[in-house]
Amino acid sequence: MSVYFDFDEVDAFTVGAIGQPGARVFYLQARRGGTRVTVKCEKQQASAIADYLRRVLNDLPAPTSKPVAAAMELATPVDAAFILGPVGLGYDRSNDMVLLQLEEVVDVNEEGEPVDPDAERGHVRVFLTRSQAAAFCEHTDEVVAAGRPACRWCTRPMDPDGHICPRMN
Repeated sequence: MSVYFDFDEVDAFTVGAIGQPGARVFYLQARRGGTRVTVKCEKQQASAIADYLRRVLNDLPAPTSKPVAAAMELATPVDAAFILGPVGLGYDRSNDMVLLQLEEVVDVNEEGEPVDPDAERGHVRVFLTRSQAAAFCEHTDEVVAAGRPACRWCTRPMDPDGHICPRMN
């Protein structure tokens, strides 16, 4: 799929989950004006992006503002342009912006080679202010925590109808 979006600035960059705990589907979403792009991702990918952004922000001055809470909700309809694969992250000192580069996952064969080496991957490049990056981190923590609670013994997620804990054998 050859989807390409390049946001030099965004009105919002957020994460959200749709579905019941244990069966949720996670999405990243960037919005600017009437343009919106949504990328399907794994919970662990969203959490890892937030962790990295937090490390970058720790080395920078604290943000001076905070986006409106409503801006952190997914805009509907939620139609994923592609499924997230490689992620690039960086910081542009000259503009004081955090850079996220999201690329589409590549289908590979048993040898690990791309099934279609000529296929163009979807690509989204987003620049965030420090405030937007901090809000993304905070919101990601909330979205991830809204899932199934972790077992206090083995830390695996517990389903509403119970959990087989290997440590409580």
